[in-house]
Amino acid sequence: MSPLKHLERALDHALKSHESEKGPALLSKAIRHAVFPGGARIRPQLTLAVAQACGNDDPQLSMASAIAIEMIHCASLVHDDLPCFDDADMRRGQTSVHKEFGERLAVLTGDALIVMAYQTVAATSRRSAQRLAPIIKTISQGVGAPFGIIAGQAWECESQAVLSEYQRAKTGALFAAATAAGAQAAGSDADTWKNLGEWLGEAYQVADDIRDVLGDSQFLGKPSGQDQEHHRPSSAKELGLNGAVEHFDYLVGQAIASIPNCQGDGYLKKLVAFEAERLLPSSWFERGERQLAIVTQKQAA
Repeated sequence: MSPLKHLERALDHALKSHESEKGPALLSKAIRHAVFPGGARIRPQLTLAVAQACGNDDPQLSMASAIAIEMIHCASLVHDDLPCFDDADMRRGQTSVHKEFGERLAVLTGDALIVMAYQTVAATSRRSAQRLAPIIKTISQGVGAPFGIIAGQAWECESQAVLSEYQRAKTGALFAAATAAGAQAAGSDADTWKNLGEWLGEAYQVADDIRDVLGDSQFLGKPSGQDQEHHRPSSAKELGLNGAVEHFDYLVGQAIASIPNCQGDGYLKKLVAFEAERLLPSSWFERGERQLAIVTQKQAA
């Protein structure tokens, strides 16, 4: 079974463990709607890949850490789509949770997924109990204030934001938590692996900025043009499109270079390179350049 299929099965099992016929049925449906179908699942894949590179002597804990990271990511998307933020109708090619189930259930879905993430890690603490506290601390730092993804969302509520700080919090923080938690789940040093997550996380945000300008909603699986509409900090706006693409390439290169020499370094480097091409495929970007030229001409007219 491939790592991705194994991850999908584990996610399904984790959700089932929090479902009951006696519980509110719509909440369970909304939670599943938020988690399935998934996106690239790159954050939990990184957690598992790093754990594997570090020996992965407790596969149950590394999988639980990966699932927790993905649950929190899904929760952040549900909240990000709410009317008070992006008011997005689509996510991952289907209706957003608040459009499908209503705003109240969407808020509760995001909250439930965050709690379930910690429950999932706590339930696997028997074999490597001494690793539990560091993993929970790492995940919490990637989520909360002052530098986690909640802070990243909060920067959008400020009148001004430093682009690098905004990107580091909104996207990089959870990526860094993913790689660090993977190392900790295998009993290794988290700091050795944080840089990989930080570089790749920032690259993801830069790619998202570029795709927001060049993409179409059907391709992205979510509305495009959101950065301009909501006056958010953007690499494409601050650096220009070409500058943003160059910066993306630099960040990907730094991410690959940060991977320590280990048994699994080849797989990790391939994973990063594959994701870079998936995020900004050359053929799609060339098509996007033509679209941008048309937009620019229309604006000039």
